[in-house]
Parts: sequence; structure tokens; C-alpha cells
Amino acid sequence: MVKTIKYKGIVEGLLFASGDEGITSNQIAKVLEVAEETVEHLIEELKFDYEHINRGMTIIQSNEVFHLTTKPEHNDYYKKLLQNPRSTRMSQATLETLAIIAYKQPITRVEIEEIRGVNSDYAVQTLLARSLIESVGRKEGIGRPVLFGTTAEFLTYFGLSSIEELPPLSSEFDPSIIEKEADLFFQREEK
Repeated sequence: MVKTIKYKGIVEGLLFASGDEGITSNQIAKVLEVAEETVEHLIEELKFDYEHINRGMTIIQSNEVFHLTTKPEHNDYYKKLLQNPRSTRMSQATLETLAIIAYKQPITRVEIEEIRGVNSDYAVQTLLARSLIESVGRKEGIGRPVLFGTTAEFLTYFGLSSIEELPPLSSEFDPSIIEKEADLFFQREEK
């Protein structure tokens, strides 16, 4: 029984760590090195706990994949959270850098700085820390600099399903236009 309780917590952690992708009972069984039936029993116990104890989470199954998610009956509260302005706003420099990366990805830090005309180290670090951008490889050539691109969190944050949904730039890439269009598109960040 102690082992089952320990595994139940691990299964819960695995469900959480798997994020939007979710995890199958087979994958969990391999990680725990137990039978798949044991995993299915543990998931049923967790589902029971979530349904019968005042908890904010639940487990759903889509095809063969399990997901840890919030309870639908709490959606009004989640909407309020998303409607409230964030307490830490991004600076204009960070928003400009994000716009450049979003439209020109994959792009190196040096290329960003060429467009902006100023050092962008801090802005890039801020965006990495917020998981809005990530390293997507290295550019061929001298020094093999890191290439940056936007993340799934970027798409989620701005309500996009793909990068193709970004509004088109009105003319060829120009730093002054980027600043104006970044202000318009990313304005919800500042509210």
C-alpha cells in the first residue's frame, strides 16, 4: 500500500510534467517499471480523489493519452485571471525584440541587434525566462550563433494557433515599422 501511495504521487507528477502533450498509461508503466494495469488502477484512484475531494484539477483521457487539467466548472475564475492585467509588464525594448523574433525567426541575437540598432541581451534573456522564445538551433558559419524562435507559450499567450496568424507587416522589414506594429499587436501585454 505504501508503494501504491508513493506511485500515486509520481503518476500525478508525471501527468503534470507531461503538460499539453499528455502521457499514456504505457509510458507511465515504463517509467515506474510496473504493469500497465497497476497504472490504470492508480489513475482511477487519482480520478476518484479529484472528483470527491474539493480539488481544482481533474484527469481527462483523449484517445489513449491522459491529461491533468483544470475543472471545467471553475472556468469563470480562469477567465477572470486571464482578463486581469499582469503585474509585471514587458518593456518596450522587450516587446520590440519579441516582435522581431516572431516575424524573422529563426534569428540570431546579432541580427536582432542589427535591426534594433541597440544591444538586446537583456530583452532576449527576459523573453527566454518567460518561455516566450527558445533556442531553435545554431546558424551555420563563424561561431555558430544561437538561433531564436517563438514557443508554444508565445502562441498561447497571444491567442494564436500558429505563427501564420500574426498580422502581416505593412511593408518590408523596417525598425520603425516594427516598433509601431509591435505596439499595436502586443498592446494587450501593456494593458
